[in-house]
Amino acid sequence: MNRNNLIGMLAAAVLAICQTVDAQQSGKIARVGVLFVGGKDQPHWESFKQGLRELGYVEGKHVMFLYRYADGIEERMGALTAELVREKVDVIVATASNSAKAAREVTRTIPIVVTSGNLLESGLAKGLASPGGNVTGLTLMASDLNGKRLEIFQEALPKMKSVAVLWTARAFEATAGYKELDATSKALSLRLHSLEVRSAEDLAPAFGAMTKARDQGLFLMLSPLATLNSRRIVELALKRRLPGMFPTKQFTEEGGLMSYGTSTSDMYRRAAAYVDKILKGAKPADLPIEQPMKFEFIVNLKTAKQIGLTIPPNVLARADRVIR
Repeated sequence: MNRNNLIGMLAAAVLAICQTVDAQQSGKIARVGVLFVGGKDQPHWESFKQGLRELGYVEGKHVMFLYRYADGIEERMGALTAELVREKVDVIVATASNSAKAAREVTRTIPIVVTSGNLLESGLAKGLASPGGNVTGLTLMASDLNGKRLEIFQEALPKMKSVAVLWTARAFEATAGYKELDATSKALSLRLHSLEVRSAEDLAPAFGAMTKARDQGLFLMLSPLATLNSRRIVELALKRRLPGMFPTKQFTEEGGLMSYGTSTSDMYRRAAAYVDKILKGAKPADLPIEQPMKFEFIVNLKTAKQIGLTIPPNVLARADRVIR
């Protein structure tokens, strides 16, 4: 065998090996664990999957999802995370600060991407530019928006003097958010009626306390408990003809009066880019935390009519969407 033939055979062998490796790599399906605080009704998850599709991922071909649902029982999230660890997932997607914190207590090596949480206030990250550790993603800035939401609420109801604030201390941003809310209420000469709830069973008594105190409006602070019980909260408010300011559009779409906050669907879609970068080798510690880019002010005029309320034209003009 001459030298040229030998070189040709070696080159062909190397090419065949490379093609085999490429085929194996391209055939690998990424395993993405998904940790939900609630149940299977997840209105924003499709936005995340859409974000991955925009990046070229095809479910079943490039990526597969392993879902775990806590069904509102936060104490289950540690065990659910342990299941995902045993499944050897490549990355865990957590949809709230609580689920991300529970996941980090189980694993400090598997990357965790938060779709919509409060990473700094919950202690999940050291800073926005360099989070450190194995957790990164998007921060809601929920507590920073409370003052703005209260200002809009008073503009819509100028005669309002007493506001019931429904919140839960189990949400990491609650304490900081309430401080901002309290400062804003004093500047607006509004009385806050603090009502802390710890479970769904506390909701009905809380609304009873609002009626007894003759509160003129409901201000809901964002938490997993509130989101999981959104329909119940809206129903209780409508039953008492109580105008409400809510943190996300989910509540107004279910019958709440108005909402102002970040676009949760947009954040879920953007979270897909984090998963893409991590699957391509990036480290969570080096991926800066992103803040919201899209905010929504929504007014439900059907609800306003139902409770006998007229929304000032200047407030309606500012709305991104009006439900008629």
